[in-house]
Amino acid sequence: MTATGNTAESGFKNHCLIKLLPVKKLRLILGDQLNHKHSWFDETDKEVIYFIAEMRQETDYVVHHIQKVIAFFEAMRNFADWLEERGHFVIYYDLSHPDNKHELSKNLNQLIKAHQVDKFEYQLPDEFRLDQQLKEFCKTSNIKTEAHDTEHFLTSRSDLESFFKGKKTYTMEYFYRDMRKKYSIMMLTEKDPEGGKWNFDQSNRKKWNGKPEIPHERGFRKDVSNTLKRIKDAGIKTMGAVDEISFNWPTSRTDSLSVLNYFCENLLVHFGDYQDAMDPDQVYLFHSRLSFAMNSKMLHPLEVIKKVIEYWRENKNQIDISQVEGFVRQILGWREYMRGMYWMKMPEYRTTNKLENHNKLPDFYWTGETKMNCLHHAIKQSLDHAYAHHIQRLMVTGNYALLTQTNPDEVDEWYLGIYIDAIEWVEITNTRGMSQFADGGLVATKPYVSSGSYINKMSNYCKSCEYSVSKKTGDNACPFNSLYWNFLFEKREHFKNNQRMNMMMNLLNKKDPDDLEKLVNRAQEIIKNPQNF
Repeated sequence: MTATGNTAESGFKNHCLIKLLPVKKLRLILGDQLNHKHSWFDETDKEVIYFIAEMRQETDYVVHHIQKVIAFFEAMRNFADWLEERGHFVIYYDLSHPDNKHELSKNLNQLIKAHQVDKFEYQLPDEFRLDQQLKEFCKTSNIKTEAHDTEHFLTSRSDLESFFKGKKTYTMEYFYRDMRKKYSIMMLTEKDPEGGKWNFDQSNRKKWNGKPEIPHERGFRKDVSNTLKRIKDAGIKTMGAVDEISFNWPTSRTDSLSVLNYFCENLLVHFGDYQDAMDPDQVYLFHSRLSFAMNSKMLHPLEVIKKVIEYWRENKNQIDISQVEGFVRQILGWREYMRGMYWMKMPEYRTTNKLENHNKLPDFYWTGETKMNCLHHAIKQSLDHAYAHHIQRLMVTGNYALLTQTNPDEVDEWYLGIYIDAIEWVEITNTRGMSQFADGGLVATKPYVSSGSYINKMSNYCKSCEYSVSKKTGDNACPFNSLYWNFLFEKREHFKNNQRMNMMMNLLNKKDPDDLEKLVNRAQEIIKNPQNF
């Protein structure tokens, strides 16, 4: 009896002891999950290990701009330091760490075994590729796993699909209005927007002609030579240039807030007016340079929106509502809309090519060496600064790629690699969807193509170009002019039922056959021999 009683008592004690033992957790933080406000970090727990890693898996799946790789690595290290300063236990693998397997699953399995981890937790990735990888990892893991929200976006992955359920077409404007109502952003009542209308886009299409003066961007002049050396020593292939002793991008939350404040105080006043303008000597104009800080999650979209609106309300005598609404629409509307479209249409979206374009991306996209002034400056700027604003991407580099019927796979790869803010969820929907119309009209209701006239209207590129924007054929005619009409001609079957293309297709049909033949011949020469232009 006594022996049996002791055994039972001992078993009970052991059972209680096991229940009281803390669970050791491994929490993964990806390079674009640097959210200082995440609830994970509200309390410190010595039984939680945070893991951040620089991995070849992430540097090598596409050729990235050197500034993009540096920015992410610097921001990741700063975030790890921030966590450690607050008492969190962090394991950070840089590229040269002896335990770094450079593949996510291998690193996780190694840490789980080495630290006797009982549970693995991660925040939902924003790239389908990583989402699938982590789901597969969790399926094969013999410990408990749990996925958490990143607590960053204003919509869930499935909200857009629910919003448009039963609809045949998608219109961002309706989604944007709903978001304004949902978050009470610039609303007089539940139904009435401030300023009397939802969208001030018509007011935001001014060409910049040297006035007003553009303030210098908020720069940082950081020495990133150690990070650059680490990347070079690892033999990582990159593109573009970098000033290693004067790095100019925000790589901490403090930096990011500084850029946000600078935008409000110096650039917001003219942001809307010139958000579509382009100039060969101005890299940033009045743009905020906040996209990397937001896409790495160092800044939350709602805090950015609220800060900008708050500053506008305090300075309404100087700043028109059109400047603010245009900025809010990009974040509250397009940014959330593009993410929703990504999760609604992946993975099929990655390979869609409705216009059946298969040409090679010209080599000058990697050098900027072309006689076309607009392309030269937009590409050179991208290579030098890892940055171009949305109209340069859409109506110069993207426009040319579409007019020359370039394979959208190659266009995707270039855009994903070259821009500091490019993460697939936002890049591919803008590139394959809005820019290349490869999705057949899911994102954009018509292709964003133009002749040289639009570029001339919105930029200062054409006046110093070797080609004449007013000429359609001939050796010195702007290549965009013939490419535009050739594109409409070659893709006419695709657009015959597109109401938004009716006017242009009618103009095409009225073209003199001889004139059209000259345009088509000139365009074919450009497409076949892009190195000559």
